[in-house]
Amino acid sequence: MTVLAVTRATVLRAVRDRTALFFMVLLPVAIIVVIGVTVSGFDQFRIGVVPAARTGPVAEELVSGLEEAPGLRTRGYDTAADARSALRRAELDAVVLVPSGLDETVRSGGSVTVPVLVEPSGSAGHSAVSSVSAVVAEHAARLQAAAFAADRTGGSFDKNLALARGTEQAFSPIAVRTQTVNGQSDYLPLGYSYSTPTMLVLFVFINALAGGATIVQTRRTGVYARALAAPVSARTLVLGETVAYLLLALLQSALIIGVGALAFDVAWGDPLAAGVLVTVWALVGTGAGVLAGALFRTPEQVNAVGPALGIGLGMLGGCMWPLALVPDWLRTAGHLVPQAWAVDAWTTLLSRGGDLAAILPDLAVLAAFATVLIVCASLALRRRLTTTPGA
Repeated sequence: MTVLAVTRATVLRAVRDRTALFFMVLLPVAIIVVIGVTVSGFDQFRIGVVPAARTGPVAEELVSGLEEAPGLRTRGYDTAADARSALRRAELDAVVLVPSGLDETVRSGGSVTVPVLVEPSGSAGHSAVSSVSAVVAEHAARLQAAAFAADRTGGSFDKNLALARGTEQAFSPIAVRTQTVNGQSDYLPLGYSYSTPTMLVLFVFINALAGGATIVQTRRTGVYARALAAPVSARTLVLGETVAYLLLALLQSALIIGVGALAFDVAWGDPLAAGVLVTVWALVGTGAGVLAGALFRTPEQVNAVGPALGIGLGMLGGCMWPLALVPDWLRTAGHLVPQAWAVDAWTTLLSRGGDLAAILPDLAVLAAFATVLIVCASLALRRRLTTTPGA
């Protein structure tokens, strides 16, 4: 029996296991969707818009400006009562009531006040008013320019308003440019670009640990003992199992990356750097899984301890929340586990536009973790097979 034969047998056994496929395929995708939806839109205010009873081009342009504002996530409501109810249920941060007769009042030279409703205890609502005010002020500036042109040069209000829009698009003497201090972000992008890479880190490790139960079961059923009597060397069995676990980890990683890119439009950054990072992390998971299979005595022990340990390390390493948000001592403790270094590397690739050179320090630490785990796993499994092959 060759190394490839051992690898093939282990991979086929895992692929035919429906429970393993559920944890390898369906569960990670489901968690990615839930977390991605949960953290999406944290950088936007939720605004309800109630259109005017008598609408016109000016009112419609105001509504369009609110809908297109990058800092606002708008939702239309037919009546003010419905919008107020949503505001009371905390479904919205603020409600904009477009005044009735807005077009007529503006054309006649009058002033219009746009009501914005907020909850008295909602701090986000008062912040949302600033964003809404900026959109209204920009819209009002165009209207004021059109009214000024009508007074000075004549012509219709609509013609001058169209001229003001065209002039604004062609020439803007003052612009605002947002720049992050130091040009870097300590967070992964919100939404699916946050949940997909963190769940890749989490589930590749968890499934590798849980997969150790297969090695334990194979030991207990005497398969290894019969293979050693063939004769097949313990080194061949250990190497075959290690390659199999590496292939399974890479397969799951490729699946999560493909689903993230095709279904959730996740940009994975520099392809070479992402590929190397995925491979090194798969090696970390491989070492952990084989080590679990060598150390535990029963599959039940693996199934009970493995997922709990994987989730705990994932929480400590920043898979559930950014380590930039936690105290310094907890951030330091988090970097005692490999998950933190993997999340840091993905943050560099996805939030800072880094390349392979930028994540080399993280890769070096992960490679050290992988080396230690694989060496310990190989020695432990080989010792287990040669001393107590049926245990």
